[in-house]
Amino acid sequence: MRLIGMTLLLMLAGCVTQTVRTVDLTPPRQSTTALSEEELLDVGVAMFDPNVPEDYDTQIELIIQPEIRLAEARYMPFVAKNMLQSTGNWGAVRVVPRQSDAVDLTVQGKIIESDGEKLVVDINVTDATGRNWFSKRYTSLASKYVYLDKSPQSIDAFQSLYRDLANDMLSFRETLSPAAVVAIRQTAEMRFARSFAEDAFSGYLLQVDEGQYQLQRLPAENDPMLRRVREIREREYLFIDTLDEFYANYSRQMLPVYDSWRRATYADAIEFKALQAQSRSQIIGGSLAIAAGIGGVYSSENPYVDASGVATVGAGATLIISGLNKKQQSAQLADRLREIGADTEAELIPTTIQLDNETLRLTGSVEQQYTELRKILRRLYLEEYGLDASQSAQPSARAN
Repeated sequence: MRLIGMTLLLMLAGCVTQTVRTVDLTPPRQSTTALSEEELLDVGVAMFDPNVPEDYDTQIELIIQPEIRLAEARYMPFVAKNMLQSTGNWGAVRVVPRQSDAVDLTVQGKIIESDGEKLVVDINVTDATGRNWFSKRYTSLASKYVYLDKSPQSIDAFQSLYRDLANDMLSFRETLSPAAVVAIRQTAEMRFARSFAEDAFSGYLLQVDEGQYQLQRLPAENDPMLRRVREIREREYLFIDTLDEFYANYSRQMLPVYDSWRRATYADAIEFKALQAQSRSQIIGGSLAIAAGIGGVYSSENPYVDASGVATVGAGATLIISGLNKKQQSAQLADRLREIGADTEAELIPTTIQLDNETLRLTGSVEQQYTELRKILRRLYLEEYGLDASQSAQPSARAN
């Protein structure tokens, strides 16, 4: 029993990987072909799915702090956006609260696993025609050196993940013909127009399958309704750019706290990688060590075995205390991230915007404001052309 207890302690308290990791600063690939403005696709990086289980016990089992996950769901798209924008391979790259018809290409993500040592994200990239460029699971392991104080703040701990995403997107983009790129852009414009006036623009697109669109024809360039749609689209871009300021400000404020959490979980995540957790593993390991130690005390009359059993119990209790302390520290950091999110959002919203000499005030969360703006833009469009709102598609249903 003494051997079991000591073995548990060695496995759960002393096993640290010796793998040496370096900070990968390889930049993303840039297109070797000069692209004209007409060939640049606008990209929308949607808010990631935080993937937080509703069941509290499952959250505990998977060591998921909901507030940290929600913070990551806002932070990671902003990092991806900056990486894509830095390449010069795309047109405007924006973070959007949800999938939008206002962009040519949409990047969606779902967080699968995240701590200071490992990040796993499922990414789906789809263009306006409904073509899925790819769906891929990305995994990145951080180096301890990225958490050193002297490491540049502009370097994310999982920089390689975002670089690989940018490279994969460029690789697929390079397989498209110029005509295919133009078709994507035109389809995006027609989908946006149809979301405001389905009757007026339904004949230009054929929905061949769920989420799949085929361009049939185009309205005349001097079509007044098309011109108005383009003006409204620019208004939506302006608002999304305002939201981009929110995401930038939020990322700046949360990063020190978020990095503190990642730094705190890094060593433990490596040490207890087999059990996928720091605090839970320590508590389980400590409990097993205590059980083994108590068993050693009561199963032997040898005083030396008794002493080793007591030592195993003490070491196991230390592991439990350490695990509980880390859990408390993580909870405190999660609370701070929630506060930062609330403070930052309160600082930038509600937003006042000017539309056709009509001052409008948007209230609610960032996501709620975006939905509210879409309703206002649609109402103004329909009023101008005397269209019946009840006969046109709601933008919230067409631009999910």
